[in-house]
Amino acid sequence: MLLHLPDTLARWPWQRRISPWHEQGAAESNAWLHSFSVFAPPLQAVFDRCKCDMLAGLVYGANTKEEVRSGCDIMNLFFVIDDQTDEMDAAHTQELVDIVLDAMQNPEEPRPQGEAEVGEMARQFWVRASACGTASGKARFMEECVRYLHSVVEQARDRDEGITRTSEEYFALRRLTAGVIPCCVFAAINLDIPLEVTDLPIFQDLHRIVTEIVMLDNDLFSFRKEYAAGDLNHNIIPLVMHERKLDVQSAISWLAEEHARRVDEFLQLWPKVSTLTFGSDVVDCAVAAYLDHVAHWPRANVCWCFEGARYFGEDGPRVKKERTIELEVKCAEALLNGD
Repeated sequence: MLLHLPDTLARWPWQRRISPWHEQGAAESNAWLHSFSVFAPPLQAVFDRCKCDMLAGLVYGANTKEEVRSGCDIMNLFFVIDDQTDEMDAAHTQELVDIVLDAMQNPEEPRPQGEAEVGEMARQFWVRASACGTASGKARFMEECVRYLHSVVEQARDRDEGITRTSEEYFALRRLTAGVIPCCVFAAINLDIPLEVTDLPIFQDLHRIVTEIVMLDNDLFSFRKEYAAGDLNHNIIPLVMHERKLDVQSAISWLAEEHARRVDEFLQLWPKVSTLTFGSDVVDCAVAAYLDHVAHWPRANVCWCFEGARYFGEDGPRVKKERTIELEVKCAEALLNGD
């Protein structure tokens, strides 16, 4: 069964860029990752092919060498958490989340003997990443990191209980489990942007729109992999198929329309938010740098989806060019019926 994937960012004006520090940061971060035993060797090899570090290079394209290195670390850490908790029930997910949060909130404390290695991984990440962070930058990141980790537990609880959310309920949770906002605000960890600035409704709207653009793209590109794995409750395509009685290609068309609506929202909001001033050249410069980062996120994410191997393996360049994927025939009947 051939599926056609829309070019969701055809109108997005921000183009691909990658940090000149990416290769160095990736090498150092991957060596650091391999110093832990978070995966068995076969699974570690699969994880490595996803090139999580490349996402950091694309997302933090204008950041410093040190920030790019820490950016590679956070991508590795968050994807490790994502992959490990995918196989956990809510109780074990909560246990892992508690370990990660305790490690980051008490980075000066050694981790207990026999604890899951992700705890020490989180501790070392935060020691390095927070070394030069501003008070506002660190507070903003920790707040969003806590929200992200708690949402991962909620996702596991949905999985345990077999909960099928409405599309509206799904969006509310997926905005958090996507992990976009903590990674976004991490770009500003060394910038002194007052919390009351990023708490303004216009910034919250910007965060919401970018998060939803990224999550819709991720759900589009991850659908085949998740469907094959039977993981149907945390992707908007099967949820919309069930809710609206659509076949899979019609559900993809619905996704494309929702995505286009959010692109329109962002492009209408951008002239307003990008011209704001706050009575301080230092703050204005920091806000401009942060907004530039936010605007590049959707393109960075889509480039990584095609250039890494997480969703399409080695077929990414072809999928990017032809915009088609083949779905296993055994799945086709249910999809055609909107089941």
